[in-house]
Amino acid sequence: LQSNSCGPGFEEENTSSEEQAMMKIAGNSYLASPNLPDFCGCSPGWSSAFYGAECFDSEVHSYLKNLGKQKSSESQNIDAKKVELEQLLMMETKNYRKTIKFYQKLLQKERRGKGPETKSMLPKLRGQLQEMKSKVQFLELVKKYVQAKQWGVESYVLPTVVLYGKADTMDMASMDESSLLLYYNTEKHQHNNQSGVRVLQAGTPLGLMAYLYSRNAFLEGYVQQFLYTFRYFCTQEDFLQFLLDRISSTLSSASLDPSASLTKICNRSFYILQAWIEDCYSVDFATNTDLLGTLKEFISSKVASLNGYGERLLSLLKDASARKSGSADLCSGVDRCEEESQEGRKTLHSLCKKLSEDVSRKNFYWKLSKGMGPIAQYQRERLHTGSGVLPKPCCSSFTEESSVSLARADEVGPDVLTECSAQQLCWQLTLLQQEIFNKCHPVHFLNSRALGVKDKCVAVPKAVSAETVSLKVCNLFLSKCVQDQYLLQLLKNADSISNWVAAEIVTCHTTKRQVSLLSKFLLIAKCCYEQRNFATAMQILAGLENLIVRQLPAWKILPAKVAEIMEELKAVEVFLKSDSLCLMEGDRFKTLPTIPSAHVLAMHVQQLETGGFTMTNGAHKWTKLRNIAKVVSQVHAFQENPYTYAPDFKLQSYLRQRITRFKDADISALAADNCANFHQIPAEKHARKIQDTLRRMKATFQ
Repeated sequence: LQSNSCGPGFEEENTSSEEQAMMKIAGNSYLASPNLPDFCGCSPGWSSAFYGAECFDSEVHSYLKNLGKQKSSESQNIDAKKVELEQLLMMETKNYRKTIKFYQKLLQKERRGKGPETKSMLPKLRGQLQEMKSKVQFLELVKKYVQAKQWGVESYVLPTVVLYGKADTMDMASMDESSLLLYYNTEKHQHNNQSGVRVLQAGTPLGLMAYLYSRNAFLEGYVQQFLYTFRYFCTQEDFLQFLLDRISSTLSSASLDPSASLTKICNRSFYILQAWIEDCYSVDFATNTDLLGTLKEFISSKVASLNGYGERLLSLLKDASARKSGSADLCSGVDRCEEESQEGRKTLHSLCKKLSEDVSRKNFYWKLSKGMGPIAQYQRERLHTGSGVLPKPCCSSFTEESSVSLARADEVGPDVLTECSAQQLCWQLTLLQQEIFNKCHPVHFLNSRALGVKDKCVAVPKAVSAETVSLKVCNLFLSKCVQDQYLLQLLKNADSISNWVAAEIVTCHTTKRQVSLLSKFLLIAKCCYEQRNFATAMQILAGLENLIVRQLPAWKILPAKVAEIMEELKAVEVFLKSDSLCLMEGDRFKTLPTIPSAHVLAMHVQQLETGGFTMTNGAHKWTKLRNIAKVVSQVHAFQENPYTYAPDFKLQSYLRQRITRFKDADISALAADNCANFHQIPAEKHARKIQDTLRRMKATFQ
């Protein structure tokens, strides 16, 4: 990759002393402990779990093969490759950051109407930003590939990995790889005529943990898949103890020779431990204080005194704890670069969205063919009404607004819903949903039957609290395995929004207003799924399918084109339920923000969990666990591309208050107090019916 110029209007900056130090450290990557450049980002990421061995394509292989060669005749040198890769990545990242800042300046000039030449420069600069972002992402992938190849051992050494840290060595001679792991052979590759390769099929808990040290464990995606699914056969305490035992047995005797088995086992243990902390701190360590205390005690007493890496691990735990308490942002190195300027990050994500938005709307292939075109007369709504007129307060005023009593929202009533456009409401509901979705983790969707989640619209009965749900029923995790119950909060929020939709409709006092509100919610749901916010779209659909709401007379006078949206939403629901990976097809999910339906995803995982997890010999089926990991990995994939709509804090506060007010409301009781919810018989016609009945009764007695 050739580095581009820094873009127009820049002056090249001198390499900082920190960058020079990092370059020097990159050359010492064979040290026994993980070094500074490798410390940042040991987690393989969702793409490793989803794509497996296909995560690193031929382009990555060929690029790494030629990296570090000054001449074509020179032999390959891994140290030279690392140094050159670090330099390229650092340079491209710096140029990318500077280009974002320059793009912001041009954008501000255009908004102020200054400099007519900026209009012609902005499209070119957008293209350059996309190209530079792709380069940085590719270089990060190559770096991840280099890291993945480090510190692994051959398969015949895996029994030795198991024996390290074991006090009893009596079974050392009898233990071999076949007693730990089972493989199956794949067919040979036609393109290179190679013989088939062995693929892991099943293993004992010890064998599956030992396979983390295999040479190809990172490359195959096994490490990330293991971190998602190990709770089915191993507790967090057992896994941590397994890693700590290997570190204790090898740390003091690990040499500087990278080819030594002790060095490989020691460093791979550190890499796996760090990857676990980076990826699963919120679901394993944050919810289990004993586990976190054990790890901190071990680092302080055993690692910190012998290896400076201990301080790095303690710092990592501190940062992970701060992220857990503060926010749930998941970001790569590219995102961290973009976060230095929030507006720059927004414009980039908005750019990706705009490039694919029109195509996705035209090719939304689950729309019904009849009458499913754009509803122009309903979508051309005022863009400057409702929340557009309201002032946009700062964070402090938003906090004050949130503390206002619910009676204040009742004073406004549903007027805001009718005055705001469907697009405005869609955007703010999407931002509210994103705030909740970004706090979830792929592990939250595992073992949901134990939490009482069923194949119904309402996951947990309202009379039963989350704390009273028995974990003994259908618990697929080990009994001592601590499980975070955040999924119940996701599903409860979904039920609250559905109940709010139904309550807003049945409390309208006129049929005309009900028709208006029905149309608005249908258009909001349509806008949501077109923007790939399937969570809110399905929540609105559930509210509209409420038994009381479906019987309202307003449906009969609803405009035909608006009523057809209901069938369109049902078609989307069928599509989402048809395939667990339907939202991961193609490349649109990589550039377009997406929020899946939590309940639908949980049901897909439950379907994969059906059936036994072990073979007749007691080995755990890794093929089954791998498929589960692939499905839940899409949670992290979707969290990488956030929505970038401008938040309207006052409108969001109003929506929160209305949702909170109606989340537990009895829809039938609300509907009974409103005459607009019943089919009305005209008074004259009703009197005539009574007279006719009396006349017939009188005739029978004559």
